[in-house]
Amino acid sequence: MAEAHQAVAFQFTITPEGIDLQLSYQALNQIYLSGVRSWKKRVSRLRNGVIKGVYPASPSSWLFVVIAILATMYMRSDPSMGMITKIQQHLPLSLHVSLSAQGQTMLSALLFSTLLWLSLILALRFCLKLLLSYHQWMFEQHGRVSNTTKIWVSLLRLLSSRKPLLYSYQTSLPHLPVPAIKETLSRYLLSARPLLTDEGYERMTKLATQFENNLGNRLQRYLKLKALWATNYVSDWWEEYIYLRGRGPIMVNSNYYGMDFLYVTPTTVQAARAGNTITALLLYRRKVNREELKPSRVPGTVIPLCAAQCERMFNTTRTPGEETDVLQHWQDSEFIAVYHRGRFFRLWVYRAGRLLSPREIEHQIQRILEDPSTPLPGEEKLGALTAGDRVPWAQIRKQYFSSGINRRSLDIIERSAFFVTLDDESRA
Repeated sequence: MAEAHQAVAFQFTITPEGIDLQLSYQALNQIYLSGVRSWKKRVSRLRNGVIKGVYPASPSSWLFVVIAILATMYMRSDPSMGMITKIQQHLPLSLHVSLSAQGQTMLSALLFSTLLWLSLILALRFCLKLLLSYHQWMFEQHGRVSNTTKIWVSLLRLLSSRKPLLYSYQTSLPHLPVPAIKETLSRYLLSARPLLTDEGYERMTKLATQFENNLGNRLQRYLKLKALWATNYVSDWWEEYIYLRGRGPIMVNSNYYGMDFLYVTPTTVQAARAGNTITALLLYRRKVNREELKPSRVPGTVIPLCAAQCERMFNTTRTPGEETDVLQHWQDSEFIAVYHRGRFFRLWVYRAGRLLSPREIEHQIQRILEDPSTPLPGEEKLGALTAGDRVPWAQIRKQYFSSGINRRSLDIIERSAFFVTLDDESRA
């Protein structure tokens, strides 16, 4: 695999006088800046975790609750109905010794205010979940909205008035309801009826009744038990047993991709268009990481949709296995993988902690396009392995990509933010 950027942090040689160590300060600076960027992301995740953890309230609302409680106490009134006094009595003995009576009262008031604030947040989130569990709006006639739905929309907008982050609604979304087994079997028979003869349909009806009276009821109880603690009782099973255990090709059946087919073409220069597209994707990834995107909603409504899959849009790969594949996700990746004329390149998109500009990425892409090197033996057709069935690819991966340069090269491809293919022929 060719690389557009490579740095070695240090080199050393053993001499009769001892070890001669040579440091590359540029590489060490890159390591330092990469660490700073990583810590900035951690701080950002921590901040976002606090903001979405108290949604639909805000962290600053804690201060308003504290001020309200203290102001009420200043007016010689006890808003806690004796709770502050009880908290003060149960403070550790060391605090009784080190703090004055006024300080103990102040600390007890802060603890009570915090507990009250947390209780209000839980109540608001419970109310939001109840509102999101309302489904009658789906059955309203166009142009004839009932008063109940109008009140529901107003309350939902009121609770969602504060600007939400991408994942703010995740803990407030209602659990996926478990349909009754009789309803499930009825729908199954209805869908199977056009495919069966009268005799076959009668036999299938008897089998459905036997299933409902025996094994079905037991499985239904297990399903309801899982639905009590799982937000979506289907998603993990579907991912494991349907998606990851599919042994067919994933290139056209599962993988998603994007093409640079624009209605307006600002330039016909391939490198420039690639630079703009890559930058746009990286800026979008930054918004996903910072949770700056608005949550997706049901079109034309205020109903939020689950955003759990957004975090795996980038830095994610599906590793083949003989029985089941494995999804691997990395928190960050500072490079992308580029394919051109049978060759794979690693292209770094950050320098000194800064995202490269479209012009800088265009320059790197142009170098790849003008690179006269030929593919290494076996490199040109390597992509065909991911286009076939999963079992042969898993076996070949274990045999030929478990060590050495093949493993390192494949690891770089899979750890990239995303994969870019540069066509060498015009598609116009």
